[in-house]
Amino acid sequence: MTGRGGEPAARRFLVSGRVQGVGFRFSAQHAATDLRIAGWARNLPDGRVEVHLQGERGAMQAMVDWLGRGPAGAEVASVEEVPAAVEPGLASFTVRR
Repeated sequence: MTGRGGEPAARRFLVSGRVQGVGFRFSAQHAATDLRIAGWARNLPDGRVEVHLQGERGAMQAMVDWLGRGPAGAEVASVEEVPAAVEPGLASFTVRR
């Protein structure tokens, strides 16, 4: 999965609002799989969901748009991008506990 010039691209986000207990992580997994994006999602103790994405820039932008909406039942208040490094060997999207 690559970014500009064949280099892997990675982005990480902190999603806040009503995003825990509504299937956000598993829905993100389905959306990312459909877009062929690798990464992971996990709940944070403060109620946010952290999402790491690696893949083609256009597909990642589609996923970022999805993060702003979330699944039915979610109420996304904000999506904050934080620094991210490529995680070598990451080949699929998983839900972390």
